[in-house]
Amino acid sequence: MKMQEAFGAAQFVGREDKSGFAVLRGHFKLKKKGKAILRVAGLGFFTCFVNGKKVSDDRFLPLFSDYEARENYPAGETLTGHRLYVPEYDISDLVTTGDNLIAISFGGGWYTITSYRFEPQCRWGDPKAIWRVKTDEGDFVSSEKDLIAPGYVVDYEFSTHEFQDRTNFDPAVFTPDFDESGLPNATLAKPIETEYLLTDCPADRVIETITPKFLCERDGVKVYDAGKNLSGVPVFRLGEEGFAEVFFSEECTKDWMPDPDHNFKQEYKVKGKPGSVVSPDFTWFGFRYFSVLGDAEPLSVEFIHTDLPVTSGFESDNDMLNWIYRTSLHTEFCNLHTGVPSDCPHIERLGYTGDGQLTALSLMTMTDAKPLYRKWIGDILDCQDTKTGHVQYTAPYFRCGGGPGAWGCAIVEMPYLYYKQYGDDSLARRAYPQMKRYFDYLENHSVDDLVASDKAGEWCLGDWCTQTRVVLPAAFVNNYYYVRSLTRAVELAERFGFDPDIPEFEDRIARRKAALTAAYFNTWDGNFIGGLQGANAFMVDIGLGDERTYRNLVKIYSETGALDTGICGTEVLLRVLCERGDIELAVKLLSPDKPVAFRGWRDAGATTLWEYFCGSTRVRSHNHPMFGSAVTNLFRYLLGIKDAGDAGFDSVTIAPYLPEGMNRIGGYMTVPKGKISVSMLRTGDKIHFSVTVPESLPATFRYGDVTLDLHPGATELTV
Repeated sequence: MKMQEAFGAAQFVGREDKSGFAVLRGHFKLKKKGKAILRVAGLGFFTCFVNGKKVSDDRFLPLFSDYEARENYPAGETLTGHRLYVPEYDISDLVTTGDNLIAISFGGGWYTITSYRFEPQCRWGDPKAIWRVKTDEGDFVSSEKDLIAPGYVVDYEFSTHEFQDRTNFDPAVFTPDFDESGLPNATLAKPIETEYLLTDCPADRVIETITPKFLCERDGVKVYDAGKNLSGVPVFRLGEEGFAEVFFSEECTKDWMPDPDHNFKQEYKVKGKPGSVVSPDFTWFGFRYFSVLGDAEPLSVEFIHTDLPVTSGFESDNDMLNWIYRTSLHTEFCNLHTGVPSDCPHIERLGYTGDGQLTALSLMTMTDAKPLYRKWIGDILDCQDTKTGHVQYTAPYFRCGGGPGAWGCAIVEMPYLYYKQYGDDSLARRAYPQMKRYFDYLENHSVDDLVASDKAGEWCLGDWCTQTRVVLPAAFVNNYYYVRSLTRAVELAERFGFDPDIPEFEDRIARRKAALTAAYFNTWDGNFIGGLQGANAFMVDIGLGDERTYRNLVKIYSETGALDTGICGTEVLLRVLCERGDIELAVKLLSPDKPVAFRGWRDAGATTLWEYFCGSTRVRSHNHPMFGSAVTNLFRYLLGIKDAGDAGFDSVTIAPYLPEGMNRIGGYMTVPKGKISVSMLRTGDKIHFSVTVPESLPATFRYGDVTLDLHPGATELTV
C-alpha cells in the first residue's frame, strides 16, 4: 500500500524541535458509538491510548523493518525495498459518544538510533507519529491540529539505556481529563516513502511475570536474581527518594554482585513521585541479575518477547537432551523481538542472517513461526543491493560482520526452508529472481571457481564461534553454502517451470565441487583439511570425498567424543551423522561424558545458550541462539518425524530411534495438518511405541523390519 491507502489524509506529525520523546494528543467526535478501527504508528516505538485506556498489550511496535531509504547506507548500495508495518486495532469498545481522545507516547527505537555501535548514518529519521480512525461517520486523522506534550524519557540509546524523569510528568496526559490548554500544536514531519503493510506478525508482549529473588546488599546497592537469563524489564515501586539506578548483567561475581564483564552497558535510571510504579518502556534488556541503587522496590520482572505459541514438546530419560530442547527454546524466545530473530537481546539485537538461517528449522519445529518468518524473509529480500546483487549480513540492515555463504545465502535458504516446512512456495517464487542475482554476485566474487571475497571493506567469514581459532578457510565454507544453495535452486526451478536455468546451475555446481576437491581434499587419507572442525561433514553433505571421508568423520568424533565445530559446522555435522544413520554418535556429541559443548554450559548453570562453548578462547554473550540448530535432530531422527513428500508434511514417515543407554523418549510437533506425537519405552528387549497422527495425514511407521500404515488417532505397538 501507499501511505494514502494506509492512512487516508492523515499526516505524520511530531515535535517542533524534531527530537526526543513526546506524547501526541488528538481528538475526534462521534455522534454515536459504533465500529471504529484504528491504524497507528509512532516512530521508533509507541504506546497508544484511547480515552485513557491502552489499545493493546503489544510492545515495541511498529515492527523493526528497513523503514525507508537512508542516504548512502549501506555505502555505495541501493537496497531493494523498504516497508513500514502498520498496526491496526478494533477500538469500538473504547470510543464513546461525543469527544474522544487518542494519545500516543512515541520516540526512540531502531528508527532514531545513533548508537556508538553503529555509524551515525544508520539513523533513519526523527521521532514522529500518525493515526487514522475509520468509523461509520467517516475518517478522523492526525494533523497539525493535534497537540504535543513532552515525554518522560530524558536520555536514551536503544541498545544501552533508558533514563526517565517522571517527576513533573502527569500520566493524566493519556486521559481526557488532562488540561491541555498550554500545549503547542504538533508540527508536520517528513512522510516515510516506503511500502505500507498491515502487521500480520505477532507483536512482543509480556509472556511471563517473575518475582525476583533478593541476593544481597552492599554499600546501599541491592542485588536481585530473576532466576534465569531472559529479555525484558523489571518493574519497580519508587520509595521516598523517588529515584532508582539499575544495572543489568547476565552473570554475577563470586560475591553475588552483577558481573561488569556481562553488563554490556545496560542501564535504567528513573526519577518520579514516591510510590509510583515504573519500568523501562522503550527498550528491553538481556539479563538475569540486576542491581538497584536507590529506594525502589522491584515488584516483578517481565519476560518480553514476540508472542509465538509453542507447538512442540520433547522429554526423555536423557537429561542433557531435555536441557538442550528447553534451553534452545528459551534462548530463541529471548531473541525474538519486533518481528526479527536476533543474535542476542543486549549487545547488537540484530537479525543476523547467519544465526537466523541456522536456527530457522529448529524454531519452525518448536513453535508456530510461520508469520514471523514470512515477515523476516521480506526483510532479507529488501536488503539485497539492486546494483550488484550483494546480500547484507543482517536484515533489516545495520553494518556488521558476516560472509557471502553462511550469511548471504539466507536469501536462498530461508525461502526454501519456509517452503519445505509449510508447503507454501509463494515466498520462494518471489525470491527466485533475487536468488539468481545473488548467484551472479558470487560468481563475480570468485577466483578459480571459489568464492574468494565479499563486498570490499567488509568481513568475509566462513564458520564462526569455534572453540579455538577458525581453521577452515572462509572459501571452503562459503562455497559449501553456494553449492547447497544452487542445489536448492535446481529443485525450485523444476517446481516453478524454470527448466532453462537448470543447466547453468548444474554447471556451476560441478565447477565448484571440482574446485573444492582440488583445493582442499587430501587424496592420501581421504580427509578435507584434516577432518578438523567438521570439514568432512561439509563436503560429505554435498556429495564430495570418497568412501574414506565419511568413515574418517565417524572415527574422529567417536574418538574425541566432543564437538570442535563452530555455528555452521555444528549444524552440518550433527545432521549429516543423523542422516547417515549414526544417531548414536550424534547423541554422544550432544550429551558427552565430560563438561564440554552443551554439557559444559549446563554444568556451568547456564539457562540460555552462549555465544561460545565453555573452554573457548573467547567469552562474550551468554544469550545467543545459533547452536540451537541441534534441536531439529531430536524431532527428525529420535522421534523420527519426517516429511515423506515434497514439502509441507502432506505425508509423513515416523521412523523413531531409541539410542542405547536410553529407555524412554516422547514428544510431539505440529505440522500444517495437525499434531504428531511419538513416544517409546524400552522394557527388557522390547520397545513399546505410541504414535498419534491427525486426520487426513497419510503416515507410515517404520522401525527395523516393521512397516505399518498408520490410521488417524493413536496407534500402539510393541517391537
